[in-house]
Order: sequence, then structure tokens, then C-alpha cells
Amino acid sequence: MPPPGRTIWVRRSPPRLAMASVDELWLVDFGTPYPAEPAHHRPALIVGPPEVFGSAFPFVIVLPLTTTRRDLSFHIEVEATPETGLAETSYVQCELVRSVNRNRLVHRLGMIDVEGSRRVTDVLRMLLGH
Repeated sequence: MPPPGRTIWVRRSPPRLAMASVDELWLVDFGTPYPAEPAHHRPALIVGPPEVFGSAFPFVIVLPLTTTRRDLSFHIEVEATPETGLAETSYVQCELVRSVNRNRLVHRLGMIDVEGSRRVTDVLRMLLGH
């Protein structure tokens, strides 16, 4: 107990941020949406930043997934398998690139395969004009 009239300041550690890697699928808390944006808890693909930023970088770049098939060339299909951790076939929405704080990462689901990663990268390059 501090003496009367004195305050003791306690330094709290910052919350531990989830470690996520490119090509992993995570359940992400997108919060309250604006119309047509991803909402609440849904799977998302981690597309950046690469591990060179280390654990000090508090944000990751994600692409949300949807289970609604829309037959759009920039939606990449991901099968539900033990490797992906998805409950049903889903589609990476490459047009909805978003940066989120790593505190929004709820838990890791799995990973996409090399071919799926290549297809997502190709679509992102096309959408971003690279």
C-alpha cells in the first residue's frame, strides 16, 4: 500500500498480438460493417505483411472469404479440407483488401495450398495494376 497522498503507477504489458503468416486462413473479427463490407466473425486469408516486419508490426493485410458463389473471376475458390480448416467451400474476395489490427485475429483455421496462393497473387497483381 502506498503512503497516503502517493500514487503508484503500474506499467502493463501491451496485449499479446497473434502471429499470423502469409497464406494462413484465420477467423477474423471484422466488427460492425458498413453496407457491403465483411461483417463480424468470418474467415480471411492473410496476404501481408511478410514476416520481415516481425511481431512489432500491429497490422496484417487480409482478404475476407464468403461462402456465396458469385462466379466472379477475382473470387478464388477454396475447398473445405482439413488443411484449410473451412467448414464449407468458400471464395477469397480479392477485391476487398483490408488491413486489420492483429488483435482482430480470433484463431487460426489452416492454410491455402500453393496453387490457391498463386491464383490469389495473380488476381491481386491484376487488380492493383502490377
